[in-house]
Amino acid sequence: MKSIFDYQDYHLYLQDYYDERKRLGSFSWREFCRKAGFSSPNFLKLVCMGQSKLSKIKASQVAKSMGLVDYEEEYFYQLVAFGNAENSSAQRAASLEMQRIALEHQVRVVDKDAFQYYESWKYPVIRELAPLMPGATPRDFAEECKEYVSAEEVNDVLDFLVKAGFLKKEGNNVYTQTEQTVIGSKDSLPIAIRAMHKEMAIMAARAVDRYSANERFFNGATLGVNQDAYDKIVEEIKACCKKAVAIANECGDFDQVFRINLQFFPVTNKVTRKSRV
Repeated sequence: MKSIFDYQDYHLYLQDYYDERKRLGSFSWREFCRKAGFSSPNFLKLVCMGQSKLSKIKASQVAKSMGLVDYEEEYFYQLVAFGNAENSSAQRAASLEMQRIALEHQVRVVDKDAFQYYESWKYPVIRELAPLMPGATPRDFAEECKEYVSAEEVNDVLDFLVKAGFLKKEGNNVYTQTEQTVIGSKDSLPIAIRAMHKEMAIMAARAVDRYSANERFFNGATLGVNQDAYDKIVEEIKACCKKAVAIANECGDFDQVFRINLQFFPVTNKVTRKSRV
């Protein structure tokens, strides 16, 4: 089944989901409705036929029954809002939100078969650098990297990125990316991703003295928080990172590769307040 980002009509998306489930095994409109919590066995069939609509509450029920989470669920809600819009302004607002979500999440989720991608900084950095240098040799790539890497290593990295589908080779030393952004799967690669975070943190520490203030940006604050404040701050950091990715995705003529490390971690134990009388 196609990515949800390929849809502009939620009726068609639901129909394709049903058809795909039907193709893979026994599945019926009755079962679909039951999983979504609807008493009518043909309600969703009527929705697909345009004879009924999904309200916000019903859209939430359907999204959960389909296993949509995070940005896919968010996109589905806007897809429903777009389809149900009663005027052009509401339709435009939903369309713009759909575009924003899709832009922020033009991603490839790396699974366990691509574990190697997170073994070293070399893979994501050279993946970003490759389209910028058509015709370049592995030695050329190596010389542009701030951290040391040999030409032989670059050659091996490029071979892996092509074989694993992260890059597409268009000609003699000419590469294009297959997806704009790569993220780690939530269900796999925890050890590899942890190692990547450590390596990038070490590189960030070196960058403090290695580059002038106008070449790198560092900022920080020490805060006292509780669990509720922690959760809210984490969501803000995630939103900031998504915005940065969206800005980078819109940049068609980039000339350098950067790394963002967003870090928020405890520097004390949790302290139980005690009365000091």
